[in-house]
Amino acid sequence: MSSVLYDTPGPRAKQRNVLYTVVFLAVLGLVAWWVLSALADKNQLAADKWTPFVTDSRVWTTYLLPGLTETLKAAALSILIALPLGAVLGIGRLSDHRWVRVPVGAVVEFFRAIPVLLLMMFASAVYAKFTTVSSDFRPLYAVVTGLVLYNASVIAEVVRAGVLSLPRGQGDAAEALGMRKGQTMMYVLLPQAVTVMLPALVSQLVVIVKDTALGGALLGFGELLSQNRQITANYGANTIATFTVIALIYIVINAILTSLAGRLEQRLRRGKKSPSVAIPAQATPTEAVTKAVSDV
Repeated sequence: MSSVLYDTPGPRAKQRNVLYTVVFLAVLGLVAWWVLSALADKNQLAADKWTPFVTDSRVWTTYLLPGLTETLKAAALSILIALPLGAVLGIGRLSDHRWVRVPVGAVVEFFRAIPVLLLMMFASAVYAKFTTVSSDFRPLYAVVTGLVLYNASVIAEVVRAGVLSLPRGQGDAAEALGMRKGQTMMYVLLPQAVTVMLPALVSQLVVIVKDTALGGALLGFGELLSQNRQITANYGANTIATFTVIALIYIVINAILTSLAGRLEQRLRRGKKSPSVAIPAQATPTEAVTKAVSDV
């Protein structure tokens, strides 16, 4: 099928496409063979490196599941705080008042420009110096704070872009009905912009889940990825096997999150396409008299 950006390939183009596919698969197979051979030479494919994840439940109950719990806890807290905060900041950036729009924009740009790891480290130092938060909970607080500050700023930009992508007539129609700016934003613009924003929001939620691993790298936060050190120390330096299992767990979590968001998006789109109830027009007095005479 031809389109503006794509032409239906002819016989020669089809042959080239088949040739490119075969060459790519051959190169991919060679790379996979080289990687597996290197792992085998390092004894990383031996059965004793992988069987603990199947035969020894302590790997899960002592290391992986507690680490997963900490990851989900930090991610859930960050999401619950970052989403509404990002929405508020995004609406603030759309304000007609300069004294609101400019400071909010400065805050968003400031925290969006700083790497998440630096925000976590600064937060940890602030909690250690100016608060009485216990050292046991300080890594969790620092991770959540860094994730909230960065991701709320990114979500604010997503909200702003989603609202601005709507046709201008939506806001004009609401104003013509006598709705105030806040009512227009809450009841007209934001509900319509949710469907537009949802893919970007889901991507940002996936980033939040993965970025919890930064806390385990330098702050001693006992999240999922940090459990690699304890597992490899107790089960024979099975680093590759541990990283593989942890990566699969991350993939499953993010796949579930993406699937739930996809179902939500489908429901929102179906809700918008639902048929509206037709309200019969009221007959004018002249039409009513004419109908009455015709009935007689």
